[in-house]
Amino acid sequence: MHASLLFLSTLGVSVWAAPTYPRIDADASVPDSIRTVSEYFNLLATKVRESRLQDAVPVCDLSHLSLPAGTVILNRTHRNHRTDKPPAASGLPPPSEGVTLKHIAIGRGTQNYTCNTNNPSEAPKAVGAVATLYNASCIVATNADLATTLARASLHFQLSQSEATQKLAPSNLAISGRHFFTGDGTPFFNLDVSAAWKLGEIPCGKNGSMPAPADAPKGLAGETAVPWLKLNAKQGATGGLQEVYRVQTVGGSAPTTCDGMPASFEVQYATE
Repeated sequence: MHASLLFLSTLGVSVWAAPTYPRIDADASVPDSIRTVSEYFNLLATKVRESRLQDAVPVCDLSHLSLPAGTVILNRTHRNHRTDKPPAASGLPPPSEGVTLKHIAIGRGTQNYTCNTNNPSEAPKAVGAVATLYNASCIVATNADLATTLARASLHFQLSQSEATQKLAPSNLAISGRHFFTGDGTPFFNLDVSAAWKLGEIPCGKNGSMPAPADAPKGLAGETAVPWLKLNAKQGATGGLQEVYRVQTVGGSAPTTCDGMPASFEVQYATE
């Protein structure tokens, strides 16, 4: 270092203190969308390698699963069956006695809101949701952590990309249902849309709610995840369907006020 300074001074060059350059964090500079999707494909590759070592073909047995494995559709059976809740879902009522797990789906869609444009300080009002449901039963039965990662990754793919191919990007999960709100504000799940699965329909009412965990994945605009829910069937449910849980939510929350927002808007979200 002294030799370098001496050499510069003999050339008549002024020596100044070295400039302070910003510290670059390579990991932090990667967009969250790339990091999330990369995490999904890395995990997928790991699971594929593990599956090659299995002695038998995986079976889609849902009987061993417990919350918060996914958005679970439960139906009434004649045998007494109990599913215990892990601590992560302790804010929701447990599944009722006598129900068994029927179906697990990843939901990808929008949470819908309206605003009073004459009062920007007012909070947006939730007016329902629309989502396509993708059959994740076998994925969760064999690799629950992969399904959770898929819910996060799917938020970074346009809805039209999944709708056009009838598969959930970035996976090949097929559509198993639709979720929407009826004219009277009733949450409705139609699981009869696929020729392969005719599981029934279930209009619901909210039975319980809890905030998403503090570390739940944020949405495309950095918004927090919408709450976790338990819904119970209303009159008119078919296929023996009784209860629905919405857990592992990703994004979907509205801003705190209507300032700068239009009269109606959508916020994209994903869930299990």
